[in-house]
Amino acid sequence: MARPTKSQAARYPARSRDTSNLGDWLAQQAQQDTLRFITCGSVDDGKSTLIGRLLWESHYVFDDQMAALTADSKRHGTQGQNIDLALLVDGLTAEREQGITIDVAYRFFGTARRRFIVADTPGHEQYTRNMVTGASTADVAVILIDARKGLLTQTRRHTRLLSLMGVRHLALAINKMDLIGFDAKAFKRLEQDFANLAEGLQFDSVTAIPSSALLGDNVTTRSAHTPWYHGPTLLGYLETVQIPPATDQRVVFPVQFVNRPCSEFRGLGGSIASGRLAVGSTVRVTASGQTARVKRIVTPAGDASEALPGSAITLVLDKEVDASRGDILAEADNPLQLTDQFTATIIWMHEDKGMVGRSYELKLANQWAGASLTCIKHRIDVNTGAHEACRHLDLNDIAECNLALSRPVVFDTYATSHTLGAFILVERFTQATVAAGLITHNLRRAQNVHRQSLSITRRDRERLNGHKGSVIWFTGLSGSGKSAISDALEKALHIRGKRTYILDGDNIRQGLNKDLGFTDADRVENVRRVAEVAKLMMDAGLIVMTAFISPFRAERQMARELIGEENFIEVFVDTPLEVCEQRDPKGLYKKARSGQLPNMTGIGSPYEQPDHPTITIKTANITIKNAVEQIIERLFNDSHSELHSL
Repeated sequence: MARPTKSQAARYPARSRDTSNLGDWLAQQAQQDTLRFITCGSVDDGKSTLIGRLLWESHYVFDDQMAALTADSKRHGTQGQNIDLALLVDGLTAEREQGITIDVAYRFFGTARRRFIVADTPGHEQYTRNMVTGASTADVAVILIDARKGLLTQTRRHTRLLSLMGVRHLALAINKMDLIGFDAKAFKRLEQDFANLAEGLQFDSVTAIPSSALLGDNVTTRSAHTPWYHGPTLLGYLETVQIPPATDQRVVFPVQFVNRPCSEFRGLGGSIASGRLAVGSTVRVTASGQTARVKRIVTPAGDASEALPGSAITLVLDKEVDASRGDILAEADNPLQLTDQFTATIIWMHEDKGMVGRSYELKLANQWAGASLTCIKHRIDVNTGAHEACRHLDLNDIAECNLALSRPVVFDTYATSHTLGAFILVERFTQATVAAGLITHNLRRAQNVHRQSLSITRRDRERLNGHKGSVIWFTGLSGSGKSAISDALEKALHIRGKRTYILDGDNIRQGLNKDLGFTDADRVENVRRVAEVAKLMMDAGLIVMTAFISPFRAERQMARELIGEENFIEVFVDTPLEVCEQRDPKGLYKKARSGQLPNMTGIGSPYEQPDHPTITIKTANITIKNAVEQIIERLFNDSHSELHSL
């Protein structure tokens, strides 16, 4: 272990620990329980310094770390000639250069009474998503407040997020008390301010502690500067806070992989999220309903007779069942629920807006499904807790939303099961995580609405019409020629005896979508509704043409998947913006350039060109007649014909 130099002795007092019998000490550590806690709060409130102090005074800074810390303190430290304890945690180059925490840093330490895993999380608003990650596994939170600044917006946001994430015990470290002369009245005032904030947020306990992470006051030892304070030190609190055991005793076993090292062995690998499994237990695959008995429980140490929550195991069943990654196993006589619609609290984590109708990928436990927001019920003001109306979600927004999934998934409320109640949303093209969600309740409407079987099918209608139903989806800028080409194409198809219909953007906005404007959120909903209508008309056996700008790839992909890849023909009317502006048949570009249309696609709102359209028409160089001939040729005559069977 490293020891501080004489010049550092006052600020970093040395401690000794008898390590003459290291084996006994390690055995004692192994028998202790482990507390997971998170430090959070606003920027520069002293979170990393506090953890560094705990590591230092618990003797979890070893010789090689001490040498590196001393060198780094000279290069990047903020404490002059003294050691900067924050550098024990802030390991990224960008963190040291900027003097801030960016990513979540996990550290381990222990005392004679308990072991600890601490997550140091960033205070900057743009890194709130990292704080949510740290809070998702925490039993306790240490929330820091700079005694000079009081409660800031990010302090309030973190406090509400801790409540939402199910953290029920808080240590309120009112830090930097040395900078206000250890003023007892200031401490009491901040303690009351926080009590007012925490009221109604479902915390079981809040313990306020006056501290100085830099100097060590009330961190591990009681400070002589606060004779008026009679509560625990921070470490004393962490050693003694009681965390009630999990109340959910149901077996929840998400299958992570199929373990098949050879043809004679097949097991289901994963970790038990809750409950207890034993050899002989009967389990159910929730999605399929198949049941089997547990024949073996294989662990890294060999076979075991039972497995407890948190155990990483491979289950060998007494018969083959259809189960793979993404399936959830439960007790046969205590099955889990499935749903494809629910209400959840959403924490938006991305710069791109979250919008109703846009398609995402949802990951819940090991399950994946397509998902979309069907309703943003309200946004929560982080300062007051008030519910506010909103049409879209911005970075760090917290909102109550309804979601619909492409298929049923095993679920529960977050209050009952963190494993089955927490999920993330992933952007389909970039694979970026855009949101975290906590399920609050099931929307049972999904179980009360059933698809009605009809006697006359789509194939019957197509035989009557004499051709297949399909959707020809025109996309391009305003003025590119979508409506003119689709109108001419319909005439050509009509002459060929095909039953057709055009869904034109302007016409649809006269009726079905007259309630929608031209914000990004409204454009997303506009395309979603059109795709649903186009699918119904295709089911009637019609060739449907849609003439919409449809500016976003995500929504065009949603339409493609809803309608079906084999039925969806994307026609990109590729016309340069300057040509569209010269045409300007409706005078929209002129209005947009003058500021009268702030959301005009191509001017104030982006247009995302298709990556792989079925057909590309460059109208700057050809006539409408030539464009129609090119489409007809592709649809009916060439080797890549999409409608050759009509």
